[in-house]
Amino acid sequence: MLNGKKILIGIGGGIAVYRVAELARLLIKAGADVRCVMTKSACEFVTPLTFEALTGQEVHRDLFDLTSERAMGHIQLARWADAVIIAPATANLLARLTHGIADDLLSTIMLVNDKPVLLAPAMNVSMWDAEATQRNIACLQQRGMVVIGPESGELACGEQGAGRLAAPLTIKAAVTALLCEQSLVGQTWVINAGPTHEAWDGVRILSNRASGRLGALLAEQACMRGADVVCIAGPGTPATNADIERVNVESAQQMLAACRQYAAGADLFIGTAAVSDFRFADPQTEKLKRGELRSMNIELTANPDIIASIAAMPNRPKKVIAFAAESSNHIAYAKSKLVNKKVDAIVANDISNMGSDQANGWWISADNEVSIPSSTKIAFAAAIIQHIMELA
Repeated sequence: MLNGKKILIGIGGGIAVYRVAELARLLIKAGADVRCVMTKSACEFVTPLTFEALTGQEVHRDLFDLTSERAMGHIQLARWADAVIIAPATANLLARLTHGIADDLLSTIMLVNDKPVLLAPAMNVSMWDAEATQRNIACLQQRGMVVIGPESGELACGEQGAGRLAAPLTIKAAVTALLCEQSLVGQTWVINAGPTHEAWDGVRILSNRASGRLGALLAEQACMRGADVVCIAGPGTPATNADIERVNVESAQQMLAACRQYAAGADLFIGTAAVSDFRFADPQTEKLKRGELRSMNIELTANPDIIASIAAMPNRPKKVIAFAAESSNHIAYAKSKLVNKKVDAIVANDISNMGSDQANGWWISADNEVSIPSSTKIAFAAAIIQHIMELA
């Protein structure tokens, strides 16, 4: 969703500057065109060369640069951007933005900027709690600027409290939401993700190679479009942003219980989880010794079919989307599952993609069959969301 978007990062002077380098890298990896403006104070912490190396673009820092200002450079930068991120937004920078002071390149750009602005504050906890800072934040929010963070924890000064720069992934998600059409506002989506772990004894488990990455990406993208999202996450499912309600589970039975609870009456349920087909009939709480295993007969019992169970609920979600990971005959098997499980659509994908960052597959519904070409899982997730939104 950030592919081709133009994002201007205004970098304030604070120890959190080093985390902005990671933010720039994430935005570029997502396909954004990133340019940076650094304040004089920011250059005391990290040299402009760092951001020039990351973005491949000149870092802007001087208001009175004759080459740039001959073409009114500060105005052109504001016109160029699709969105502006200020990170770290220091107490001093927030105050200057509030009062319209234009005494350097960044503050001058902000005075003429009419694009969405995301503020990511970072400062000492006492500075954040100060009445003047809170008044400035309230004023900037009233003007339509979005504030993300700060997070609480141990600060660079050794004190504890609110003041840490929000995580780069969180900032990336927030700016994506700013630039994304909010087409899912008012909808509730429930998505399960990842593998399940079926305990054999106190140490050993039955599981699979699923990473949960695709389910987490679908949850993130639905959330960015305004949906209220619940992610039922199996072990190892990647972190999701704070706006997503996350329910961590381990076994298939735990996942089924959570899915039934949250999916009841929802607008959509997506079953991406690679649920273990079987569990141990008689799991042990203690670790089994190696000698015991040599003569042990193992009895397995079938786990419930979560997708079929959700689709059969009296108060089932309005739409139920299934996934079918196959090694061959992908479309034929998926069409069979579409009918047998009574779902609205199914995504067939290849098991070779489990655990990787690549994906490809087919979107299959009662009246549609569309190939989704091989791409990154981020792009694959975006394509699936688009198909879901077009589903009658």
